This record gives sequence, C-alpha cells and structure tokens, in this order.
Amino acid sequence: MKIKCIGILTSGGDAPGMNAAIRAITRSAIYNGIRVKGIYRGYKGLMMGEIEEFHTESVSNIIQHGGTILKSARCQEFHTQEGRQKAYTTLRSEGIDALVVCGGDGTFTGARLFAQEFDFPIIGVPCTIDNDLSGTDFTIGYDTALNTIVDAVDKIKDTANSHERLFFIEVMGRDAGYLALNGAIATGAEAAIIPEIETGIDQLEAFISRGFRKSKNSSIVLVAESDITGGAIGVAERLKKEHPEYEARITILGHIQRGGSPTAADRILASRLGAAAIDALIDDQRNIMVGVVNDRVVYVPFNKAIKHEKKMDTSLLSVLKVVSN
Repeated sequence: MKIKCIGILTSGGDAPGMNAAIRAITRSAIYNGIRVKGIYRGYKGLMMGEIEEFHTESVSNIIQHGGTILKSARCQEFHTQEGRQKAYTTLRSEGIDALVVCGGDGTFTGARLFAQEFDFPIIGVPCTIDNDLSGTDFTIGYDTALNTIVDAVDKIKDTANSHERLFFIEVMGRDAGYLALNGAIATGAEAAIIPEIETGIDQLEAFISRGFRKSKNSSIVLVAESDITGGAIGVAERLKKEHPEYEARITILGHIQRGGSPTAADRILASRLGAAAIDALIDDQRNIMVGVVNDRVVYVPFNKAIKHEKKMDTSLLSVLKVVSN
C-alpha cells in the first residue's frame, strides 16, 4: 500500500531531541510527497482526535528546543482493546495510513500491540534519556541528559570540596545505569551504584571498603533511581545505619535531566532517525524501530527493542574504579 498520509506522536517521558525528530519526520515525509498530521498528547490525543495538519513551516525553529511541541501524556485507556479501537477509528477518519511514534519502551509496547491488532504500519523512533532500548547504541535524549548531569555534578563538586563532604547524587535510570555510570566517569566521581549489579549493599560496601577518604577531601557517588539500588535516599539511609561515622548529603537531580536544549549529537541523531523512519515506510517496512549501531542506521523489530536485553559494558565499572583512586 502506498503511504499518502502519516501521523506523528510523542509519548511517555519527554526527551531532548524529540522536536528535532518531529522536524525531520515532517520534512522528510513532505519531501517525499507524503502528507503529515501531528497528533497531540500521545495515544490519548489519538483517541480524542487532537490532530492537526503539519506543513514545513509547522516545524520551523524547533530543532534547538527541548520538550515536545506535540506534548505527551500517559494513557491508561489505550491499554484496553476498546481504547485502541477508538484510536484506530480516529486514524481511519483522518485518512492516516501509517504512524511514526517517538518514545521509549512503553510507547513501543503499545505500538506493537496496536500494529498487530489492526495490521497498521508503525515505525518507532527511540526517544528516551535512559538509553535502555535494545537494538540501538544510543537513544535520542541520552547525550543531552548526560551532559546536564555532568554540568550539575561539576557544580556540586565545588561545594563538596569546600565542606569535605560525601554526596550521593541520584540520576534517572529506573532499569538502566547508563546515565549513572557514564556520568560518574565523566565527572570524576568516586563510584556509581547501578541496577545492573543487583546487590546495592555490596556496591556501597565496595565503595566504603576502598577507603574513599584516604586521598580526597570529598566524594561523589552517582546512584541510579531504582528499586534495586534504593536510590540516593536508600543508599544514604544504609550508610547512616551501617557506617554512622560518615555523614552524607543527598541531591536528587530529577526532571532537570529531561529539559534543556539538545546537544549537537542528539540533534544529528534525531535528524538521521527521523529521515530513516520515512525511508522505512517508503520501503514498505512496518512495526519496527529505527536505531543506530556502529554509526549505521538499522531497523529493529519492536519485540526485540523492548526485550530489555541491552547489555551494559560493565568493564566501565573497572575503568571508574581505576581512575577514581
């Protein structure tokens, strides 16, 4: 079937570079003679018919902005068959032949189910700061979030050094420690506590047992927000209970990591993957995520992208341990 009109939506947590992806998808589609309709507020807006025709000028001057001009929303109703039927009816009435969805694991899980139920072409563009999707080396938003963490930790180190304090800094990464581990290396932190190593107490003990105060007057530990790690508050509570001789401060970076102007790397990645999404539809591909592996665009089935099989290079923990001595 020849694609004549596509819909674009962003769903789940916002990520810097989403706007760059929207711009690339829109302009690549128009360049190839395909109409574009922007769907506001994700799957919720799709069900409610919050849809607007997009033109080239609709995406002018957005590449440098964080967030998403299409907004985002959680939608429990889309989890039901009735909700998805409502979404499909909207697509048919709007004359939309295919969807390009920008988001992460939850977004693609919903897209995969919808595509199977209604035999509808969908292409996914990976936008999540956690970098936790299989089948792609990097996700849109990860590089910007990492740089935001680096900037924040650099500032915290100034006061940590002044007061000779231990700081536990919580960063995002519920299921993946990429931000915590690479942020720790990039900032010269002493340790990272990540969910990939499912013994948070052991990670804390390993840090303490190295004698972190032997050669430094302050220490920074990055902690991924996770039930496995316990987050910065959980780690600090364990420290207080098990090592009362140490006093720690807690900083939770929170949603600051999602905001801000995307880095050049994220803008370029978003542009490449947005254009690749349209190329995939023209080639009659469907129900896949576009990604990048070894700097080459790849096409990954949704079921592989959302399997949580992405392997972290845990040798980076050894790098951190060596360079933090």
